[in-house]
Amino acid sequence: MNNAAKRYLETITSLNNIQVPRTDRIVTRLLLLFIVVTLVFLRFTPWIQTAYGTGSVSSLSPQDRIQAISALVEGQIQQWHVKEGDTVKAGDPIVTLIDADQELIARLDAQLNAIEQQQKANLSAIRTTEQDLVRRRELLKEGLVSKRDVEQVQLKLDDLRAKAAKTTADLNKVKVSKARQSIQTKTAPQSGIIVRLLSAGNSTRVKAGDVLASFIPEEVQRSVVLTVNGLDAPLVKEGRKVRLQFDGWPVFQFSGWPSTAIGTFSGEVEFVEPIADEQGRFRVWVKEDAEEHPWPEQKYARLGSRVRGWILLEEVTLGYELWRQLNNFPPVNAEQQK
Repeated sequence: MNNAAKRYLETITSLNNIQVPRTDRIVTRLLLLFIVVTLVFLRFTPWIQTAYGTGSVSSLSPQDRIQAISALVEGQIQQWHVKEGDTVKAGDPIVTLIDADQELIARLDAQLNAIEQQQKANLSAIRTTEQDLVRRRELLKEGLVSKRDVEQVQLKLDDLRAKAAKTTADLNKVKVSKARQSIQTKTAPQSGIIVRLLSAGNSTRVKAGDVLASFIPEEVQRSVVLTVNGLDAPLVKEGRKVRLQFDGWPVFQFSGWPSTAIGTFSGEVEFVEPIADEQGRFRVWVKEDAEEHPWPEQKYARLGSRVRGWILLEEVTLGYELWRQLNNFPPVNAEQQK
C-alpha cells in the first residue's frame, strides 16, 4: 500500500472517531420536534376567518341619531334656556330668538289685515256679480237683454274670481311669513341631552339654517356601523355573527378564536350598504345579538363612540389562514367550495 492510500485511510478513521457534542444532538432533536409539532399544529388547528372593521356607535333610525337644532328664521339670540350637558324633555325650550326688525310682526299684521279686507271685498263682488249673471240670463230668455250683456257680466265674474285667487295666494304667503317669524323659541324634539351649543351670547345675529345646538336623543335603538375592506365585503352577509370591542372597555381578543375573547360583545350583521366609498370600502350595520350578553349601557357606549369589530366568516386551518394572509388572498367562500 502506497503512502497516499495510507494517508486516506487515516483521514477516514479520524472522521469516524469525532464525537458530536451531546448538547448539539439535543438541540437538533428539539428543533426537529418543534418543526414537526408546528406543522401538525398549523395543519389541524381550527381558525375562524374574520373580516376586520372599525366604526362607531350609531342608529339606523334617523330620529335616533345626533341631531342639529337649527334656526328657522333670521334673527338674534335673546336667551339660552339650557347649557351643555343638560337633560331635556320633549318640548322643553332650548333658545329664544328675536327678529332684528322689531316692527316686522306689526307690519305683517297690518298687511294681513289689508289683504283680508280686500279678500272680503272680492268675495262680496263675486256674490253680487253671480246674482247679476243669473238675473241677466233670465232676462235673456225673455228677450229683454242681449247676449253680449250676458257675456260681459261673465267676463267680469271671471276677472273677479282671478283677483280673489291672487288675493288668497297673497294672504297665505303673509300668513306663512308671520307664522315663521312667530316661531322664535326652539324646543327639544324629544327627550335627550344637549351636547354642544353655539358659542355665542345674547344679541348674536344668526341666519336661517344656522346650527344653534347639537342634541342626542335618549333611549335610542343603538347599532354599530363598521367599515370593512372591499376584499372581505363580498362574504359579509346579513346574519353573520360579529365580535365587538367598544372604546374604554378592557378586552382580550383572538380574532380567530372568538370563544376565548374576554370583554368583547356579540352582534349580528343587519345590513350591508351596496355602495362603496372613495377608498373602495363598505359600511356594515350591526345590531345587538339578543341571544348573547347585552351591550354596555348607553352611558358607557354612547352614540359616536368608536368600535372595532371582527365579522366571523368560515372555519379553516391556522396554516391556511397564515398562507392566505401572506398572499393577500380573500377569505374562503363556503358556497364556492360546494
